[in-house]
Amino acid sequence: MITDPEGTILALFAAFCRIGGAIMVMPGFSTARVPMMLRLMIAVAVSMAILPIMWDDIYPKVGGQDLAYVRLVGIEVIVGVVIGLVARYYVLGLQFTGTVITMMIGFNAPPMNDVLEDTAENQLTNMISFAGLLVLFMLDFHHVIFEAIAQSYRVMPPGAAFDAQAVLVTLTDSLGQIFMIMLRLASPYIIYGLLFNMSIGLVNKLAPQIPISFISAPYLMMGGLFLVYLGIAAMLKLFADGFVTVMQGL
Repeated sequence: MITDPEGTILALFAAFCRIGGAIMVMPGFSTARVPMMLRLMIAVAVSMAILPIMWDDIYPKVGGQDLAYVRLVGIEVIVGVVIGLVARYYVLGLQFTGTVITMMIGFNAPPMNDVLEDTAENQLTNMISFAGLLVLFMLDFHHVIFEAIAQSYRVMPPGAAFDAQAVLVTLTDSLGQIFMIMLRLASPYIIYGLLFNMSIGLVNKLAPQIPISFISAPYLMMGGLFLVYLGIAAMLKLFADGFVTVMQGL
């Protein structure tokens, strides 16, 4: 039996602000292919599920003046967005890796519609980013994020002062980790592209009258696609392993 309906609703809305802020920017849930109403229903369902677990942390903080509650709501939204942004940056890092790979192997096909967003993207980048997101869903990455949100109530309880410096440090450290992981994923293709182009440049110096660069373009692409065929399984495995490492940094 609910003895304080008003306080329960206020506590549920406070939980919804943090959960909804994360789902608003989370990869997969925030794409243009997911209807807004479906995202709203997911956020409400997760908030109702997490409220009984975090009741002792949320409910005592929702009482008091209206201005204090409005401030609490604003901070809760920002905290949720920060947690969701870390996961979104990680998936965007894989998309950036796909763009680097297409450039290094010379795969410059005309862009097509993105699988996830309403933008144009290269076909190989589309395949890599969609495959990475699919692997994360298969490994229940959203459970990891929801667990991180639940743990965040211990680190950043509702009603506490907002520490902008700590948030910026968290985002900066996460971006640093993501950059190193994505550089590791793209390093074979970067080395392949550099070695191939250096070799072609040396051959072109020996025979300047022959347009070696035009002749070598199909071989560059063929070798690069074959390298993608051999290494994409290991790349996605390293991508999935790195996600847990990045989220544990929160």
